[in-house]
Amino acid sequence: MTRNHLSLARIVASCLGLGFLRPAPGTIGSAFGLAVFLLLLAPMPLWGQVAATAVATAVGIAAATASERQLGREDPSEVVIDEFAGVWIALWTTTSWQVGLLAFALFRLFDITKPFPARRAEALPEGWGIMADDLVAGLYALIATRLIVLWWVP
Repeated sequence: MTRNHLSLARIVASCLGLGFLRPAPGTIGSAFGLAVFLLLLAPMPLWGQVAATAVATAVGIAAATASERQLGREDPSEVVIDEFAGVWIALWTTTSWQVGLLAFALFRLFDITKPFPARRAEALPEGWGIMADDLVAGLYALIATRLIVLWWVP
């Protein structure tokens, strides 16, 4: 198999090719996650949102691992399924687009800055490491969003 071959794993890992767009493929993948969440997951109860995120994470680990192996390099920039799943955590319980945008912005902040233990989570092997730092960033963004909404939104 050639490195340029677009396998199913690479299509999934790149969120249907969005990870190939430049600049800022991570932001593009996160924005896609935001749109899908607001359209499909926001009406669900929290348990449904958590279950959907767990499925996206499991698929993401497998697709990211396969993509890394096929390309022969760690954490390829085209792999954005991690941002897609990570932003869903930040969006749990979000029902308005305004709060969704806040969660999205906070997720990107935490994903880029990688506060402890997010940077350490990247050291996990293959797809686990690709996904884990974004899941941590999603948890940080969820907590920050909920606190901001609690304190400042009437």
